[in-house]
Amino acid sequence: MKFLSILLCALIFSGCSKERNFDERELHLISLEKFAGFDPIQVSDRYSGNETGKVYEGLFEFHPFKRPYILVPNLAESLPTVSADGLVYTFKLKKGVVFHDSPCFKDGKGRELRADDVLYSIRRLADPKLQAKGWWLIDDKISGLNEWRTKYASLDHSNYEEAIDGLKKIDELTVQITLKKPFPQFLYALAMPYTFIVPKEAVDHFGKEFLNHPVGTGPFILEKFEQSNEIVYHKNPTFREKFYPTEGAEGDDKLGLLADAGKRLPLVDKITVHIMPESQTQWLSFQKGKADLLELKSMYERAVDKSKELHQELKSKGIRLFMDPMLDVTFYAFNHENPFFKNRKVRQAISLAYNRAENNKLFYNNSALEAQGVIPPGLGGYRKEFKNPYTKFDIDQAKRLLREAGYPDGKGFPEITIETRSETSARQSIEYFAKCMEKIGIVVKAGINTWPELVKKVSTKQHQMYTMAWGADYPDAENFLGLVYCPNQSPGSNGANYCNPDFDALFKQATILQDSPERSAFYEKMNEMVSLDVPWVFGFHRTEFYVAQAWLKNFKQMEFNHTQFQYLGVDLEVKKELSKKF
Repeated sequence: MKFLSILLCALIFSGCSKERNFDERELHLISLEKFAGFDPIQVSDRYSGNETGKVYEGLFEFHPFKRPYILVPNLAESLPTVSADGLVYTFKLKKGVVFHDSPCFKDGKGRELRADDVLYSIRRLADPKLQAKGWWLIDDKISGLNEWRTKYASLDHSNYEEAIDGLKKIDELTVQITLKKPFPQFLYALAMPYTFIVPKEAVDHFGKEFLNHPVGTGPFILEKFEQSNEIVYHKNPTFREKFYPTEGAEGDDKLGLLADAGKRLPLVDKITVHIMPESQTQWLSFQKGKADLLELKSMYERAVDKSKELHQELKSKGIRLFMDPMLDVTFYAFNHENPFFKNRKVRQAISLAYNRAENNKLFYNNSALEAQGVIPPGLGGYRKEFKNPYTKFDIDQAKRLLREAGYPDGKGFPEITIETRSETSARQSIEYFAKCMEKIGIVVKAGINTWPELVKKVSTKQHQMYTMAWGADYPDAENFLGLVYCPNQSPGSNGANYCNPDFDALFKQATILQDSPERSAFYEKMNEMVSLDVPWVFGFHRTEFYVAQAWLKNFKQMEFNHTQFQYLGVDLEVKKELSKKF
């Protein structure tokens, strides 16, 4: 046992005896999943977004503290001017923004950001040769862009110099984008990693290795990238003058979140991200003070008691607990291209056999809300009173529907493989789901994948079912309803490859409306319509739990957190003093 303790200590960040550095402001973070690479147009998950957001930037970002969430200019000088018909957006870029120093540039020195870079990055997102995971975001939105994409789909090379009606450079720092139809979420799209700005020189210079050699304008520069071990960043010495906010939400000042108001960003000199898929290893490293922040998953009970308070041992070390409802939904998605899942009664039967109440107790400590549809609470279109009749636990009805579908007691129905992550809690969730399905005669097994492998299977339709969660990309229900919109099929966000013409017709009407009671009514109708069709086995809207060390400054839970890390700080005096307790 003594040897095992020594071994664990040695494995966690190079050993217990290693001298801690109290002179450099360094963040130690944990990523729960392996990371496939830094190409913004392929960033389709939260883990990738967190890493990409350290080195790349978009025209806009969400304010780190204000709630409800608001957009603020980032690479853009200000919010755009918009034509009366809501179609023409004109953006001014900030002066003096430069890309990271890189061998892709002349003399290795980063050059200034220009309008051409914005237009080039949008063309990359649309390029049919690149099969961007983020294409769904701007599909059929920008005038002439779909036609350009279609033209080059069957040719060897895409011509980025060819004029596109909706993409124009007015001058070196001014871009004009013309939409085909109103798209009220357009500015939100320009704050997402998919639309982060990349320089053509880097793409050309690094070729297929571009995803491993990010060259952005962001606050940090990649120093080391070991996909299965760690990622190291250092502060960008040429980062423009950007300052910590002087305002936040009500109460933020008392929480100390504005103590660094006016300071130049970023606040730390270095970030080390440790890749740790296993929850036990994550928890051990945090307990030893080797990680500054940890999202609690299966280690919840190790940190939190029945009254949802931190255990006293953790409080004595100054550790803090953060918990907030998430704008998210978990689900088990059917691949609707599989003929067995085209039968609605099969889908309804499987949903009815899933015991959500027990699952909530086992995996979420009864902190999650059972999902009745696609849209989470807090967004227009969610109706608290709506109860989906197929999300209740009813084995008798499930058996009846399965029998009516032609599979009495599951006879004749094939074994189902549900693709999931390799993390322990993910495997255990599938095992529980399988036990539920045994009651109606359906056999389920888990397909175990790394995170990049799972994303690849979903994006290439190589699955029977898969389980995932979707967190909001922006605070609008359109982002969730788009998960079941037919044109967004894989490699887009509709990994279930679900199609419902009636739903799609409503989606097209609703998503050109500005935020209004009329649009919320559309969203509500669409949510309830598609929910009854059971494109997924709906899971939960979760509560997010984090623990943070006392020396970590300025952390506030944030749905759209890929730009958050430049605002985090480390109090070295507090760290030096409290580290004696670890």
